[in-house]
Amino acid sequence: MKFAVIVFPGSNCDIDMYHAVKDELGAEAEYVWHDAESLDEYDGILLPGGFSYGDYLRSGAVARFSNVMKEVIKAAEAGKPVLGVCNGFQILLEAGLLPGAMRRNDSLKFICRTVELKVENNETMFSSAYEKNEVINIPIAHGEGNYYCDEATLANLKENNQIVFTYNGTNPNGSLENIAGIVNEKGNVLGMMPHPERAVDELLGGADGLKLFQSIVKQWREAHVVKL
Repeated sequence: MKFAVIVFPGSNCDIDMYHAVKDELGAEAEYVWHDAESLDEYDGILLPGGFSYGDYLRSGAVARFSNVMKEVIKAAEAGKPVLGVCNGFQILLEAGLLPGAMRRNDSLKFICRTVELKVENNETMFSSAYEKNEVINIPIAHGEGNYYCDEATLANLKENNQIVFTYNGTNPNGSLENIAGIVNEKGNVLGMMPHPERAVDELLGGADGLKLFQSIVKQWREAHVVKL
């Protein structure tokens, strides 16, 4: 499986993402600049965290118009796995690939620490390696991670089982219903504020995030295995 790690001006977690899939997962990965005109050669798309375009206007609002986003949308429509972490999640929301929006943390402060997440849905291509209701430890680092959507959207998320991760215990940012990560209705686009790529080795303080990437590869292999 070959991953594209999308790099925007201001991305600062692209190296972490590359390390997670290349060195820890053992998959192929390449950095892809924001002006790329094709993602056809890649099996999975990764949008890392950071401050794309300096977070001007609002987080992800400018990156949404980058040339590569046309290809990200095309990949998502084709059913390829698309993962957006932190700023990547914000970009997916701005691009309309996921419903809802991000607001400033309710504390109005940047938060950087490890939090507990609860796996609400382990039946997605991103979470199948986890147990349902499993509690995992994943770092967060954001100033605008307060997820919000209207009542109708929230009802749809619940009805379609699109809420994949929630904050367990203390809600660090005021996110609606403790939401930390959601998928689209098709189930191939995941956005989450916590950073699984920063939790892929015990040397980093924990490896709970590695299962997310293992889930992607497992699902991809099962879908592409040649049956003799």
